Amino acid sequence: MSYEINDLLELMVDQGASDLHLQVKQAPTLRMSGSMMPVEGPSLTSQDTEDMMKAITSSTNQEQLKTTGGTDFGFAYMDRARFRVSVLRAKGAYGIVLRQIPNDLYALSDIGLPDKIKELISRPRGLVLVTGPTGSGKSTTLASMVNWINCNLDGHIITVEDPIEYYHEHKNCIVTQREVGNDVTSFSSAIRGALRQDPDVILVGEMRDLETIEAAVSAAETGHLVFATLHTTGAARTVDRIVDAFPANMKDQIRTQLASSIVAVISQVLCKKKSGGRIASFEIMVTTNSIAQLIRENKTYRINSDIQTGASHGMIALDAHLLSLYNRDLISAEEALVKSQLPNVMRDKLIENGAILPHL
Repeated sequence: MSYEINDLLELMVDQGASDLHLQVKQAPTLRMSGSMMPVEGPSLTSQDTEDMMKAITSSTNQEQLKTTGGTDFGFAYMDRARFRVSVLRAKGAYGIVLRQIPNDLYALSDIGLPDKIKELISRPRGLVLVTGPTGSGKSTTLASMVNWINCNLDGHIITVEDPIEYYHEHKNCIVTQREVGNDVTSFSSAIRGALRQDPDVILVGEMRDLETIEAAVSAAETGHLVFATLHTTGAARTVDRIVDAFPANMKDQIRTQLASSIVAVISQVLCKKKSGGRIASFEIMVTTNSIAQLIRENKTYRINSDIQTGASHGMIALDAHLLSLYNRDLISAEEALVKSQLPNVMRDKLIENGAILPHL
């Protein structure tokens, strides 16, 4: 028996799987609600994965795969779904990981964000950072924000992505979507180019190097609303991560720039729901005068206490949100504990709220 890639994509869409893993010596495996579920059938051979790779990978991407050992791209499967694909070489064979990108854009309330977010993303300028580990739903959150702006405001939205994930139609806004590698050579050059294209909103798929960070911060300072992502957890760590990317002689300058340009940091993790499926838990930091001063003075370790007391500004700490999800019976106590930033404190709070946890 050999597998057909189209049959596996159909299965993925029908089952609502978030990811499909195709690796040699393993049956095709779906990620369902965060858990790995192998498909019934034989293990894949190196010929199987090579055939499936060639079925979905362009000649340009195949060339990149040969020279660098990996390639990433997006593709549409008829009108049923879009996928973000990563092809890699491992032990001389090909492996493929496909992430399903839903066709439907979610409302902000659907993904659990409070109404306060609408006020933040209506600002005329500044930097909004959406952070979290890989696979935490950052792209979905950003797409929902862009869609809200597209439906409720007017202007020109430019997205720079690698690859393009969610497609946005022109609604109240004109939306220009550019893909790194196909439409432009790099994130940083795309941002610099965007400044000459009359943008109101710029979305940067990932701030992955110093040049991109500099370009994004400059764009936010010069009167544009900039959305960007980072692979960090927590607002304080996010600020530190950006500052650490700069050489010592520029750290004070970037702290000053960040203090005046960051509007908010939304940090998220995905949790397994008790009823099946997954739900996002958020930390939201909104930059106040106090937080701006902490950033300028290199006292980011004190940001968490400002978040804990900043509910009137729309702030919430990640652990407080996790506890709220547990109290609403949406996630288990164990899941709240695993995803928390301060496990010892979280353990005590869960026990106070009636949870029975194993002593580790």
